[in-house]
Amino acid sequence: MKKSLTAIALAACALVVPVASHAQTEIQWWHSMGGALGEWVNDQAKDFNASQKDYKVVPTFKGSYDESMTAAIAAFRAGNAPHILQVFEVGTATMMASKQAIVPVTEVMKKAGIKFDPAAYVPAVAGYYTAPSGDMLSFPFNSSTTVFHYNKDAFKAAGIDNVPTTWPEVALAAAKLKANGHKCPFTTSWQSWTQLESFSAWHNVEFASKSNGMKGLDTRLSFNTPLHVRHIENLGNMAKQGLFAYKGRGNLADATFVSGECAMMTGSSALYGNIKRNAKFAAGTGALPYYPDVPGAPQNTVIGGASLWAMSGKPAGDYKGVGQFYAFLSQPAEAAKSHQRTGYLPLTKASFELTEKSGFYKQNPGTDVSVTQMIRKTTDKSRGIRLGNFVQIRAINDEELEQVWAGKKSAKEALDTAVKRGNEQLERFQKANKG
Repeated sequence: MKKSLTAIALAACALVVPVASHAQTEIQWWHSMGGALGEWVNDQAKDFNASQKDYKVVPTFKGSYDESMTAAIAAFRAGNAPHILQVFEVGTATMMASKQAIVPVTEVMKKAGIKFDPAAYVPAVAGYYTAPSGDMLSFPFNSSTTVFHYNKDAFKAAGIDNVPTTWPEVALAAAKLKANGHKCPFTTSWQSWTQLESFSAWHNVEFASKSNGMKGLDTRLSFNTPLHVRHIENLGNMAKQGLFAYKGRGNLADATFVSGECAMMTGSSALYGNIKRNAKFAAGTGALPYYPDVPGAPQNTVIGGASLWAMSGKPAGDYKGVGQFYAFLSQPAEAAKSHQRTGYLPLTKASFELTEKSGFYKQNPGTDVSVTQMIRKTTDKSRGIRLGNFVQIRAINDEELEQVWAGKKSAKEALDTAVKRGNEQLERFQKANKG
């Protein structure tokens, strides 16, 4: 009897051992994608998990970009950070300075034994996440840029025949929309990004010195020029006249456009998926407006969205799974599918070419606007903006711009104050990262 029980036990162990040896390694992925974009992220993890048996990517929504970054820093200090963290572009300089906490994407791919060519990625995107040494530090997952969204049905009802391409034309269109009963002719999301950061690059003027922080930590803000003051003053006047309605910080204005409350909006190209799915009206996408009397305008807009950072401190074998996931996302068909679904920029040149050949841009007019804006020749003033303590700087800009929209400060006073307060943040970051 004892022998038979022993034989059964050994047989059971023999059955268990092969299963245990093929147990999947979980790759924890913290992200900030909600709604339709959250579904997209979950689908990507699901598709990757179905494509192989060794790894299981587990996506977890951790709140806003600010919240997820704060949570990840705390988790890293406690020794339980995720394998992959999605960080918005304003957190890039901070992550680059956190050398102990990250594993560069080039190193991840090397550890995974996967051939990696940074040149395969869209240059304007890959360049932003590349260190001065030439090493690509993070994976350019979801990159967006600023565009002009408009309600075609509202335009038709108000007798607006042409899509505004300049700021004077936006004001004229807003006046017609207001006369037709619209209480929110124009709004904007991410006001610092759209009205100061991209505005600067689009007009080929600096937002900050040292090539907008790309060439050194001793950068200082410079977005209080006569051109910047003129633009914010114009928007302030539009607010007084009921032509511009401020709807709050971050992307709070997005919902007001999708619902049809606001007829025009400057915001992220990545709103495309939400508009396509939920808007009850015909929508269009145009280029970011500019001032036609500014020499060299329009130039190119700047990057938005986020990238994926591999966190350090994980078992060596885990990075093979991270690398395989990155390689999966980079496949031309997979990257093209994501670009077409979300409105984010194509990840690679091959995915852009695949999308173009498929006829997607012709079938969906306006979806190529973000790509066109980002592949123009860049200059030192328009390559991108990479600043330390950028999250805090944006919060300062929000506070000061809100004073203008409320009629409590002049545009010059608000921008001068924002530059002064922002420079204090840059000085603090420079001192903390001298080594």
